[in-house]
Amino acid sequence: MALFALEKEMIGSSIVIGSVTFLVALGTILFRPRDIPWAKHLDRPRWLFFEPAIPLIWTVIFVCGAISAILVWEKDPGSLRTWSFMVSYLTVEIVTVAYIPATLRSRSLIVGTVLGCLGVILAVLLDLAVLPISGRAALLLLPYIVWTPIGTYTTRKMIDLNPDAA
Repeated sequence: MALFALEKEMIGSSIVIGSVTFLVALGTILFRPRDIPWAKHLDRPRWLFFEPAIPLIWTVIFVCGAISAILVWEKDPGSLRTWSFMVSYLTVEIVTVAYIPATLRSRSLIVGTVLGCLGVILAVLLDLAVLPISGRAALLLLPYIVWTPIGTYTTRKMIDLNPDAA
């Protein structure tokens, strides 16, 4: 009976955390269509051959982040400490999702670079805080911590190629 209740709690938290992750990720579409031509005309580094894979990469990263949050939640569901971790996970995701609409609306690659740097810092701090709670949860944040500097570096290099878009 206790095992069934635990499984029910895990399914419930998985659905809630997964749904919140999905809904926040939809924030990437909060851009104005008139801003797309600006982004399409930006020069990109030659080595950016993997650009078509970026949506898939971010999907995997968000799934890993959601699973990480679920693992943390399940260690101490509903406690104030755990809720503070959930706010931290949400903050990292919001900063990440804000990259596209904020960069497009401001037409500034510097905005994207700053958001990328902020995301890395917040994710590293979250990872260090989560590590004592769950090594697996901390490990699942590593794709974000590895990939975000790549995206941030790419955005920074695009400033060199597009100084008017800084």
